[in-house]
Amino acid sequence: MAASAGPVLSREEVDRALARLGAERDAVESALLSLQDHPGLRLLDGADLTGRTQERWAVVGQGLPMLWALFDRYSEALASARAVRARKPRPGGPELAELSELLTGDAVTVPGGAPDGPQRLGAPARLVERVSLDGLMDRMNAWYATVLEVVSAADAVWTALPARIDLLIAELRRVQTLAASLGVRVGGHPLGDDLDALDADLGGLRTEVRSDPLALWRPARVPAQRGTVPDGGALATPSGVVDTERFDLAGRALDGVRLELENLLRLRDDAEERLQGVGDLLQRADATLAEARRARGEVLAKIAATEVPAVPGPASALRERIVVALELRQSGQWYRLAPLLDALEDAAAKELARARQSLTEVTQPLAVRAELRGRLDAYKAMAARLRVAEDPEVVERYEKARWLLWSAPCDLRAAAGAVARFQQALRPAPGGPDDGAATGPADLVDAVDAVDAADGTQQGGAWAGGEPADGQAVDGRVQGGRG
Repeated sequence: MAASAGPVLSREEVDRALARLGAERDAVESALLSLQDHPGLRLLDGADLTGRTQERWAVVGQGLPMLWALFDRYSEALASARAVRARKPRPGGPELAELSELLTGDAVTVPGGAPDGPQRLGAPARLVERVSLDGLMDRMNAWYATVLEVVSAADAVWTALPARIDLLIAELRRVQTLAASLGVRVGGHPLGDDLDALDADLGGLRTEVRSDPLALWRPARVPAQRGTVPDGGALATPSGVVDTERFDLAGRALDGVRLELENLLRLRDDAEERLQGVGDLLQRADATLAEARRARGEVLAKIAATEVPAVPGPASALRERIVVALELRQSGQWYRLAPLLDALEDAAAKELARARQSLTEVTQPLAVRAELRGRLDAYKAMAARLRVAEDPEVVERYEKARWLLWSAPCDLRAAAGAVARFQQALRPAPGGPDDGAATGPADLVDAVDAVDAADGTQQGGAWAGGEPADGQAVDGRVQGGRG
């Protein structure tokens, strides 16, 4: 027997040591039975492992048989110590020395290959070794921590990820079906290529989860760290997290493709109505251009010395693009129709605006003539209220302006000057004779100014201040359609 590792224990110390070691033995047995039934252990034993998991399990997989072998040696040594203690109710010196050696000395022979800690797993070892019961407990704790680390990590990955992969793949299949219904296929559209890449990625992830779960585990501490059995209980499950970054990226990418396909689906449902809307805009543009052409002929016949802009023709190129859009809709090429339809709607709206602008520019001279006629009538009514309508100069200027405005073709510049001179005839010179038609010159001026303000004019303007200057545009102040 080897020499005692320490002083001889007293009877009370022997009894306390036997009770402690017995409790630890029961705790180890319970922990080993739980570990043996661990679902992760059963999966690792039956899985076709690869990569990091295969490398680690090739070493750690021998841990459970080794644990049971060490546990048997521990139980046998403890049983031997209990047998010595049972010889006498009050053991003497020889018995206490033997018990001290059994309980604290290197009295347990264990098979070789049992390393001192997980850092030496797989390293060469002696054929047999002698250790104490506490040393043997430390060795069992180290093996237990190592095995539990790998088993728990694999089980956590297998618990968290397969169901998630199945959900992602099921969603991928649904999105692929939607893509096929919209004509989106691999090699024909970027979304089809994206779905194909996602299919390959998820297939690779599924295989990796099944065969190499440890590749997707991120431990919170160094794996296989030496542990103990606290308070006679089993080791807690090692902490760490399952790495889901690649699954999160795949899920976000799949959501992005799905949203784009749903936009194409809405396009398929709305394409006919949107194409009809484009056609309606072009019909309104054509009708407006036709009105502009008719108005241009009228302006050329009724207005003299005025440049009338030419009316543009219909947008034939736009109609050719509509034909292409109809063909794409008929063939179900929604991904190609989407940008074309957006462009057509924008172009049709611009075409209608162009037609309206053309009509406005063409009818501008008629609007100017109508405004001048309205001014002339307003000034005539004012002349009657001011009782100057019979004044020869007022009559002469009115008839001149009226003849110019109602003659064809109408000279707008001359007519504008005539209206301005008629307006000035309603403003008697300061200090002139009072015919009794009003209280005084100031009253006449105020009345004429009120008419100008109501018509939106300013004294000295294009129509109120005499003949327009050379080069001044007569129609530059008036916007609108035909009056």
